[in-house]
Amino acid sequence: MELQGKSIVLGVTGGIAAYKAAELVRLLRKQGADVQVAMTEGATHFVTPTTFQALSGKPVFTDQWDARMPNAMAHIDLSRQADCILVAPASADFLARAVQGQADDLLATMVLARDCPLLVAPAMNRQMWENPATRRNVAQLLADGVSILGPDSGEQACGEVGAGRMMEPEEIVESMIAFFAAKVLAGKKVLLTAGPTFEAIDPVRGITNLSSGRMGYALARAARQAGAEVTLVSGPVGFAAPQGVDRINVRSALDMHRAVMAHAGKADIFIAVAAVADYRVANSAEHKLKKDSGGIPPIELIENPDILAEVAALPDGPFCVGFAAESRNLEEYAQTKRRKKKIPLIAGNLIQDGFGGDDNRLVLFDDAGVHPLAPAPKSVLARQLIQHIAHLTGNN
Repeated sequence: MELQGKSIVLGVTGGIAAYKAAELVRLLRKQGADVQVAMTEGATHFVTPTTFQALSGKPVFTDQWDARMPNAMAHIDLSRQADCILVAPASADFLARAVQGQADDLLATMVLARDCPLLVAPAMNRQMWENPATRRNVAQLLADGVSILGPDSGEQACGEVGAGRMMEPEEIVESMIAFFAAKVLAGKKVLLTAGPTFEAIDPVRGITNLSSGRMGYALARAARQAGAEVTLVSGPVGFAAPQGVDRINVRSALDMHRAVMAHAGKADIFIAVAAVADYRVANSAEHKLKKDSGGIPPIELIENPDILAEVAALPDGPFCVGFAAESRNLEEYAQTKRRKKKIPLIAGNLIQDGFGGDDNRLVLFDDAGVHPLAPAPKSVLARQLIQHIAHLTGNN
């Protein structure tokens, strides 16, 4: 649970997107956060306080003069207990009142009296979002140190299409996790590879492997949350890129090689997680091979470029991290690979410990020795590996 121990005040303002805030509460709590909901009077016209009380496990506050607080100062006491205030959805009216420092209801007063960070997820009609007054208000909030989450573009409740949709609850939770993460790679450019490659035999058949891409995508997410600018060169996988990560889709090892070499010169850190095929088919057929074409067709293999070794050999190249998935003799094979490629760090795992699954066991090998990590979900291992990289590169 990546928000364990965090206390979040969720402000809900009036707008149809208030229904999404119910799911947001559920997801925040699923990540371990303690959530206290405060609603504007307008918000109660869309979702009842009872809904949020059931989901948060706490009484909901709507009134600036709520007597449940011993000192009748909910606007003070609620914010003092919080690690942040998140307003989602944040209406155009709320953004304007926050800029002006108004204190005419509980939520606005709490925002004015806070001593914790404020994040807002705007939600409004596209014309309201594009109005010069709203643009000025957003610019002022940014200047005041407020974090703006979104908005997204797409179909809106009014039937129009454009920018102004509130970010989906899952995306807001990702943003919250990133907000609280230590920015140990702030200002760094990280280039990663992930997933398998596919080497075509003919238009419908090919040579590939069982890599799911989960570890690479977890590392891309962790690096982004650590403040890095992340470019992910990905073979064919079945899930979306992490929020804020620039993904380049490739298919073959040669595709991946071209994409990596085009970006490696600008990267500070290169993490080669992809399971790149060592060989490709030299005589790949233009058309589908048929069984009745006369015998088993010969397949001639030639070696693919060693992407990690080439990047590691670049003059003034990035800090390079490799991966070694082995079925036995992990330390021997991983250390041999690290020395051969002349890289400072390699992460090794035994295939039987989690290849393709959600959990894994990693051992890190560097010049200082061997660093085993306890078995854990790949998201946890990714954060630990990013921390180790930050330590080796002098970023924490």
